[in-house]
Amino acid sequence: MRLDRTNTSPIARWWWTIDRLNLFVILLIIAIGSVLVAAGSPPVAKRLDLPAFYFVNRHYVFLLLGTVAMFIVSMFHPVMVRRFAVLGLSASILLMMLVPFLGEQTKGAHRWINLFGISVQPSEFMKPFFAVVMAWICSESQRKVHFHGYRVAIGLYALVVILLLIQPDLGMTITVTVMWAVQLFLAGLPMLWVVLLIMLAIVGAVGAYNFFPHVAKRINSFLDPTAGDNYQIAKSLEAFKNGGLFGRGPGEGQVKQFLPDSHTDFIFAVLGVEFGVVVCIMVLSLFAFVVLRGFTRVWKESDLFIVLAVAGLLTQFGIQSVINMGVAVNLFPAKGMTLPFLSYGGSSVVAVALGIGMMLALTRKRFGKK
Repeated sequence: MRLDRTNTSPIARWWWTIDRLNLFVILLIIAIGSVLVAAGSPPVAKRLDLPAFYFVNRHYVFLLLGTVAMFIVSMFHPVMVRRFAVLGLSASILLMMLVPFLGEQTKGAHRWINLFGISVQPSEFMKPFFAVVMAWICSESQRKVHFHGYRVAIGLYALVVILLLIQPDLGMTITVTVMWAVQLFLAGLPMLWVVLLIMLAIVGAVGAYNFFPHVAKRINSFLDPTAGDNYQIAKSLEAFKNGGLFGRGPGEGQVKQFLPDSHTDFIFAVLGVEFGVVVCIMVLSLFAFVVLRGFTRVWKESDLFIVLAVAGLLTQFGIQSVINMGVAVNLFPAKGMTLPFLSYGGSSVVAVALGIGMMLALTRKRFGKK
């Protein structure tokens, strides 16, 4: 198929309007993730008495599904993106309501639900859909005088946070809160509301420390390494030290033999020991490029919905990446959060792919606009 500018087929139009540079970087991150999971997961599988490539094979299936979904969603018109997000958020919230009753317990939390023999984490899918729906609500509040958008936004946010805390999932709550706050700020939230929300955030943080023992334990361990179990953090830091600038070589790192979550939460440590700090900085730069490039694409956008939706999706992507990498180098308390596209996962990989697909769809050049 010829993809020159005279071709008016849907695929050709998609190719000439998509942010091809950002798409290439995202595909590069996905490729790096496929290599890292192959390097970090076989020892974990063996410890669990599973076939050596159990996680590798499953991850490749998830990557394939996620990549296909990303390409399909990136072809959507902004109106289709909005409708898709409304349906997706409705389904995600419904499943999150069912999780406490029908969900599977993992490490003391109820976050997963079994659908047709497949374990799904609804909160992962909720995040990108929530960003787009929140953008629509805020943009409508600016367009319609009698539409109380901020009240609806606060009510929807409160519902989502309550469902997340029931699981409980503080890391996801923080990600959603930061994303939501950025969108409200860009939407022109009055300064009084900003001050009130900051005060509520402080109260919420203090409440989480006092009412969730696992949160207090992680924070205390972070502030005082001798106060708790810091085995994984210690092994992660040791991995970066052993890796040095250029790493010990693919497959030569030993940290995956000792880290229980080397294929998920601490995949960045595997990257550090086998490929070194230089490659870690390059990967960090790739994530930063995706975020900054996306914001650049909507810099002069006049449609408030698109600006807020892209800002929310990119903030979510960036915050999740920063928290995962920061935990691996002991900059933040442990959160149990995956690194987008690099960590092993089913729900997380597909959900991130859907979010990136919506971002690519909203940052496409549209006919009739410069």
